[in-house]
Amino acid sequence: MKGVILAGGMGSRLKPLTSVTNKHLLPIYDKPMIFYPIQILKDAGITEIMVVTGTHHAGAIFQLLGSGHEYGVKFTYRVQDQAGGIPQAIGLAEGFVGDDKFVSVNGDNILFENIKPFVDEFEKGKEEARILLYNGSREDAQKSGVAVLEGDKVLKIVEKPKDPPSNWISIGVLMFTPGVFDIIKTLKPSARGELEISDVQNEYIRRGTLKASKLRDEWLDAGTIDELVRVNQIIAEHEQKKKRDSYT
Repeated sequence: MKGVILAGGMGSRLKPLTSVTNKHLLPIYDKPMIFYPIQILKDAGITEIMVVTGTHHAGAIFQLLGSGHEYGVKFTYRVQDQAGGIPQAIGLAEGFVGDDKFVSVNGDNILFENIKPFVDEFEKGKEEARILLYNGSREDAQKSGVAVLEGDKVLKIVEKPKDPPSNWISIGVLMFTPGVFDIIKTLKPSARGELEISDVQNEYIRRGTLKASKLRDEWLDAGTIDELVRVNQIIAEHEQKKKRDSYT
C-alpha cells in the first residue's frame, strides 16, 4: 500500500495567514498541520508517500519534509499547477502508485482513530474503493460530501447539499485501486470548474464496488480560521491530558 497526501490549493479561506505560507504548514498546537496526515499514514503502516502540493509556497513544503528520512518515511513530490479539484490532484499520483492500492488523505484532516484496520481490510479485500464516514453536524454536512445511506450501504454521495440527507460525511481519507485513474480521466468539471471527488465515489457506487466504514472517534478539519482555532484548542486539550495522564 502507498499513501498520497493532498497539500495543494491556495488556502483562500485561511487568508491572510496563507498569504505568507502554505496552508498545510500552519500550526496545529505544536506541529505543522501536514504532520497529522503523515502520522495517519504511518500509523496505518504506510511509509511510501507522495505529497501533492501547489505552486503556492511549495518550496517551504520541500524544505520542511525533505526526503522523509527524519520522519521514518520516503517522500515523493508532485506539483499541481492549477486548482482543478481533488480527483485531478489524485490523478498526479498515477505513476507513483503503479499497480498498488493506495490511501489518499487530505492535508488538513486530523483523526484520533487509527485507520489501520480499515486499510488492512481494503488491502486484502475485493472492493475497488473504500471511504470513511464521520457523523458530523448539519453545518459540517452542508459543506461536505454527504452519504445517502440504506443501513450501512451507501446509495449516493451528495456534494455540499443545502438540505443534507444525513450527517454522515465522507471525509478526506479515501482508498482506491489503480483503476481510479481511468475513472478520473473520464470526469468533466462541475459548475465550480473543478473535478468533483463525489463523481468518483458515485461511479464506484454504480458499479457496486465501494465500501464505507464509519469512524467511531472524532474527525477534525482545519479549512477556515474558525476551524483552525477550534482544532488547535481540541488538540491542545488532548495533548495536555496525555501529559497529565503520563504523570499519574
